[in-house]
Amino acid sequence: MDEIIRENETERVLLLGLKRSRPLGDLSPEASLDELAGLTETAGGLVVDRMLASRDMPHPAHYVGKGKLEEVAALAEEKEIDLIIVDDELSVRQQNQLDQRLSCRVIDRAALILQIFADHAKTREGKLQIELAQLNYMLPRLTGKGKALSRLGGGIGTRGPGESQLEKDRRHIRRRIGVLDGEIDNIKKQRMVNRGRRQRHSVPVVALVGYTNAGKSTLFNALSGADAPGSS
Repeated sequence: MDEIIRENETERVLLLGLKRSRPLGDLSPEASLDELAGLTETAGGLVVDRMLASRDMPHPAHYVGKGKLEEVAALAEEKEIDLIIVDDELSVRQQNQLDQRLSCRVIDRAALILQIFADHAKTREGKLQIELAQLNYMLPRLTGKGKALSRLGGGIGTRGPGESQLEKDRRHIRRRIGVLDGEIDNIKKQRMVNRGRRQRHSVPVVALVGYTNAGKSTLFNALSGADAPGSS
């Protein structure tokens, strides 16, 4: 997956969401964008502007209506936007349409959250699980950007020199997913062995759970006298 924030450069971000007559969750559309802005800043982006489209349901092809999409494109050009973050999970079709119709990159909330988890993963298992989630997210979204696949033909013996880079990418990702599944499975088996040892020796286990930068490490250090690094 492409990194959301390029090295040594802060990306200028436009937030895009829907203003439904009945919000899907507890947050208003405005509050949801506020939360998305906080996530964007955690990832290192600079929120330049935000836009809400009045729709109860996402447009099946390009998330917002055609008129609003033109407004988004114009605003992105005016504000020199590098990245648009959509406050929903885009379908493969919506992602492809937005990629084709907008001059800047487009990701959704799920991709942003996966990037943040990847940036802050510390354990080997955590890093493997995030990479696996990113690859599973990416695989159906691989497209040829409107270009025809470059096969020489459709029969036996035609795969090889005429095979498209897109197809190679898909095979590489599927192989990597298989490798990650195996490594994570081995770690889980080892964890079960360790858990059994702790249970046999009646070792108590305590977990601290919370969002990134919520203060977990600070609380842990205060309780234990340790010096665990933050942002974990």
